[in-house]
Amino acid sequence: MKLKNKPTLWVAGLLIFSLFAAQSGFAKGQNDRSGASPDSTIVNIGSLYEPTNLSNTQGGGQGVNEALSGNVYEGLFKLTDDGKVENLLAASYTKSADGLSYTIILRDGVKFHSGKLLTSADVKASLERVVAPGSLSARISSFRNVKSIDTPDARTVVFHLNNPAISFLYHLAVMWIVNDDGRDFRIEEDGTGPYTLDTWNRGSSLSIKKWDGYWGAPAKNSGVVFYYFTDASALSNALLSGQIDIIAAVQSPDAIAQFENNPKYKINNGASTTKELLAFNDRVAPFDNTNVRKAIYSAVNRAKLLNSIWGNYGSLIGSMVPPTDPWYDPALVNANPYDVNLAKSLLAQAGFPNGFTFTLDTPTYDPHPTVAEFLKSELASIGIIVNINSISADEWYSKVYRDRDFTATLQEHVNDRDVVWYGNPNFYWGYNNPDVVKLVSEAEQANSTDEQTQKLLEVNRTIAREAASVWLYLYPQIVIAVSNVSGYPINGLNSQFHSYNIVKTN
Repeated sequence: MKLKNKPTLWVAGLLIFSLFAAQSGFAKGQNDRSGASPDSTIVNIGSLYEPTNLSNTQGGGQGVNEALSGNVYEGLFKLTDDGKVENLLAASYTKSADGLSYTIILRDGVKFHSGKLLTSADVKASLERVVAPGSLSARISSFRNVKSIDTPDARTVVFHLNNPAISFLYHLAVMWIVNDDGRDFRIEEDGTGPYTLDTWNRGSSLSIKKWDGYWGAPAKNSGVVFYYFTDASALSNALLSGQIDIIAAVQSPDAIAQFENNPKYKINNGASTTKELLAFNDRVAPFDNTNVRKAIYSAVNRAKLLNSIWGNYGSLIGSMVPPTDPWYDPALVNANPYDVNLAKSLLAQAGFPNGFTFTLDTPTYDPHPTVAEFLKSELASIGIIVNINSISADEWYSKVYRDRDFTATLQEHVNDRDVVWYGNPNFYWGYNNPDVVKLVSEAEQANSTDEQTQKLLEVNRTIAREAASVWLYLYPQIVIAVSNVSGYPINGLNSQFHSYNIVKTN
């Protein structure tokens, strides 16, 4: 899964499901850049999400995916900006009649940045890297279904599955193919993408440069620099002053007004998959009680919270599923309505008529401190006392995600199709409903996307009904750029920011 901001559970990990099956052969798409006229410009991108390290299996965070995914590293398949799956390092694939084997033929002549030729052994090692002991990737759960991997020749990989998996190609699209030769991928890289890592000035910037040895059409710019900022105001000022060309994801409505009705800038309002969550540890009291969770949900005026942070932007959701997912149900927005009297009644039914006290582990980066104070004020109305414990991104990752040492927390989850994590009782929030576990498993083994959709729609409704978490709001996805820049992605799909099509004109 991928969490927004530094502790992206890549965790970015991402147990995600696909509506689309990639077609055999190369499909035109994001990496089909034929006819490109590369120029010498450097594209400067502003972001609040600096990687904690450069590894996607060691808690690198959202920033590592934003900067490196699709740019430095590639998968066998790729996700387009609208969420479709297309061939990338895979030239073609076939699926067995029983759905238990996928045979993938690799594109010929692809090299890693080190000069090593890509082989089937690298693909096998890349998957094993994700599921290895000590891996912090939530993608582990995506590949538990892989029974074995054969490499009959240098360009052929055969994945054998325990059960049919309708989302298998989608999972492969978010798995980096890495030349895992023993180097420290927290500070180094060896991918196949159109850029190589240039320099990483911790606390300041990360630059990638165009690679002349790339197997595909070259990047349309000579390189990209991701500049990192600690607050939204500084990020906006950098665009206004000309230090950067693009804000990858605006984090404050106040930033937007400065660029409205100004022909020097273009404001893009794309589709978001980022959910702001109040996540309970459902394993421990009092949050193992459904009525307690529902009481908290109904005590929070989510519309007021959203407006206080985003004004007229963003939207309310009632479950983990955004409108861009096929199993979205708009009726769930009101599954746990704001109603203080209802909240008090539910709390009394749960055995806490006078409320209780709990600690909310709160990341120190925006908007979490503001959200935490809002929740503290709202829950006081039903007798619940919230003690806010501020923690850094690294502390969140180790304390909450890895060690499960928390009662409740705040976090942004960026991924599409991540409702399936509620079917994993071992996930950090510990929600455990056997019916949901079964539905998620059945959805993955579905014979059609319609069947998959119906199964996950029921999962969506169940976790809403039981208030497995409090889904506070869905972020807007706003990208602002200077008007002479084009070719950048505008949708917030898994925080990837493919940069190779970006061009600047005079």
